[in-house]
Amino acid sequence: MDTAKIEAGVRLILEGVGEDPEREGLRETPARVARMYEEVLGGLEEDPSRHFDVTFDEGHEEIVLVGDIPFYSMCEHHLAPFFGRAHVAYIPGEDGRICGISKLARLVDGFAKRPQVQERLTGQIADTLVEALHPAGVIVVLEAEHMCMSMRGVKKPGAKTTTRAVRGCFETDADARSEALSLIFRK
Repeated sequence: MDTAKIEAGVRLILEGVGEDPEREGLRETPARVARMYEEVLGGLEEDPSRHFDVTFDEGHEEIVLVGDIPFYSMCEHHLAPFFGRAHVAYIPGEDGRICGISKLARLVDGFAKRPQVQERLTGQIADTLVEALHPAGVIVVLEAEHMCMSMRGVKKPGAKTTTRAVRGCFETDADARSEALSLIFRK
C-alpha cells in the first residue's frame, strides 16, 4: 500500500473541506488515516483461500455452521464503512473433509478487508469455500448496516441489508436450505 499517496490525499481532503492540515489536532491525521487504511483494507494483499491449505479428513457428513461472525468492510462507492455479522455454513463433500472453524472467520475477514459491495462479498465467501473444500453445499448469509445509508443520503440508521449465497445441495434441497436458515436465524 502506498501510504505516502494516502497521506497526500488526506491532506487534500482536509484542505478541500476548508481545514488546515497543519493545525495541531490534524497534523498527524494523514499518517493515522494511512495506517487505518493499511489495517482495514489489508485484504487487498491477501489470498483468503490460503486458509484452506490444511483440512482434516473427519468423515463428517452433517452441517457445519459458524454464525454471528462480526465483520467490517468499506463500501467501494463511498469509502464509508459497513459492518455486521456473517453466517457461514457448509456440508462436507463425499470425502468428509472439514476445515478448522476459525478458517471460516478468516475467510470472511480476508474478503471484507477490501473496498466492497455486500453482494460481492457474500458470493466471494461462498465461492472460495466451494473451491477450497469441495463441499456438498454452502450457504452464506450477511447482515450489515451501511454507514453510507445511515449517516448520509437517506439517513436511516439501524437499517440492515441481508444478502445470501447458496451453492450445491442448499440450492436444490429445500429441506437442507430450510434447516440451515433456521440454525442461522435462531432467535
